[in-house]
Amino acid sequence: MSDEQRGAIEQAWSGVVATARRTAADGLVVGTSGNVSARVGGTILVTPSGVPYDRLGPEDAVGVDLEGRRVLGERVPTSELPLHLAVYRNSDAAAVVHTHAVHATAVSTLVPEVPSIHYAAALLGGPVRVAAYARYGTQELAENMLAALRDRTGCLLQNHGTVTYGATLDQAYERTAQLEWLCRLWLAASSVPGRSPRLLSPAQLHEVQEALKGYGQPGG
Repeated sequence: MSDEQRGAIEQAWSGVVATARRTAADGLVVGTSGNVSARVGGTILVTPSGVPYDRLGPEDAVGVDLEGRRVLGERVPTSELPLHLAVYRNSDAAAVVHTHAVHATAVSTLVPEVPSIHYAAALLGGPVRVAAYARYGTQELAENMLAALRDRTGCLLQNHGTVTYGATLDQAYERTAQLEWLCRLWLAASSVPGRSPRLLSPAQLHEVQEALKGYGQPGG
């Protein structure tokens, strides 16, 4: 491994650790639940199984190839490795965040798709689907997730949690935060007795998606 490659992996691992700690600090996971990964070339850096995020250091780095073979480190990868690998094999993702966010997980038990209560859904590609339940760590769960992620950058896992991906760890995390907020908003609005939330139409969401293409600073 060249010094350049080693430096890129060290930098990416630092980002994985920081993002994992952020999920815990923001209440999106409890204990060692959830997991985070980032891709550097053909190597997937992923949080190890059962290690508290506040104890992770450089020596805990775990890297696998796209077939799941360990190529870096001594730790056992997260049990949700099939889920992460499925995203990387079927998208241009550079980072994946999986959490057990409370409001999103609650919504995953109630509906097959997150109701379009806010245009933030457009940030995830459209109405967020719920992947059918399968036991954690299984190929079945990974396949169910891929179906829910079709043309989307995030989904819910029924009775389980959230999965989002992005071009960077920050983007993947931001999508997780937006998804949790969206679910919290719908739960709050739908809990008012005798009232049903007004939802956005597919056309209204599409309009937002088109507007987002020009969002932000030029050249940013």
